[in-house]
Amino acid sequence: MTQTTAENSARKQRAQIKVRTLRTDRWWLAPALTFTGLMTFLVYGFWAIFDQSYLAEPYIAPFASPCLATACPEGARLFGLAPIGDWYTWPPGLLILGLPAGFRLTCYYYRKSYYRSFWLSPPACSVAEPHGKYTGETRLPLIIQNIHRYFFYFAVIIGLILTYDAVLSFRDKDGNWGHVGLGTIILLVNAILILAYTFGCHSCRHITAGRLNHFSKHPIRYKAWTFVSKLNAKHQQFAWASMFSVMIADLYVRLVAKGVINFPFA
Repeated sequence: MTQTTAENSARKQRAQIKVRTLRTDRWWLAPALTFTGLMTFLVYGFWAIFDQSYLAEPYIAPFASPCLATACPEGARLFGLAPIGDWYTWPPGLLILGLPAGFRLTCYYYRKSYYRSFWLSPPACSVAEPHGKYTGETRLPLIIQNIHRYFFYFAVIIGLILTYDAVLSFRDKDGNWGHVGLGTIILLVNAILILAYTFGCHSCRHITAGRLNHFSKHPIRYKAWTFVSKLNAKHQQFAWASMFSVMIADLYVRLVAKGVINFPFA
């Protein structure tokens, strides 16, 4: 074998590195923090589903809204209605949390986060993953991620309902407008972050103008696309901020309902 042939053969072979990575920085810190943050949210969400202290008028906990059954307190029902009737007696969170959860679970950013932190696929750049092969999102169960675009529409509905709840929090427990408590501010900030995360979604960006060939012929859609693109640029930040804001808002309402928080401006 000539020297040139040997060199070409060597170039075609992958580097034989026996260690998992040659990185010397704390590459494990980001996936570890992500794992901790997501697990905190999952554990809290599981607890909140079965906690019945979700109404402290005029506040309703986001994880229990909308409440659609007859078993729901009247102040927690959406528009005062109970379309499901009295057959459903389980906690309201079991009925509705699947919609925003499905949206977040299939979100492009969250996929990256939990692929790295939970499945270590890969845990970080230039770090070998423990899996023997890679099929991407072409087979079950990951091919189901493609339904993200449909969860978007449900997420918009949930975001608008949480905004409606935030508006209602400007009333006092007797229904008089003008009340502004700490809970009002918390629910309002949460609604804004939820909407910013939802409308900054990649699917929303595609819906507004993703298939247009000439922006000049569709000025309104182009402006919408420009606005959504600005939100999309901060999608990661809004993903984390809205995740913690909805958890904080939900916990705050439950603590008020339990009497743990009780002061004039609650």
